[in-house]
Amino acid sequence: MSDDQCDVWSLHRRDNGGLLADLVVTGGDFPWLNAHVRPTESFLEVRPLFAEELRLLDRIDQDGESWERAYDAVRNAVTLRYPQGQEVPEFLLHIEGDEAWWRWSDEPFDKEDS
Repeated sequence: MSDDQCDVWSLHRRDNGGLLADLVVTGGDFPWLNAHVRPTESFLEVRPLFAEELRLLDRIDQDGESWERAYDAVRNAVTLRYPQGQEVPEFLLHIEGDEAWWRWSDEPFDKEDS
């Protein structure tokens, strides 16, 4: 694991770049990182998207398409940024309460190849 474990990543609104939350890394199990969420007041606007995504994740084997739509709603609403401030090209982020866990890629996924 890299020095990412001692860093603070950030979650931003996709439409205006406003800060939604700091994600203070607490550990991880490669390829996942875990963090404590320090939300701003604006995070309340997107919290329901994460709650719905997790609800559907529990049923992904029965209804994967619904989960994909819910996660697309998350990705359309937010961006994740590295501790250095650059936008993360691809990520899978879950937030429950004040805990977050995610994995990421430095390269965008080619949706046509999937």
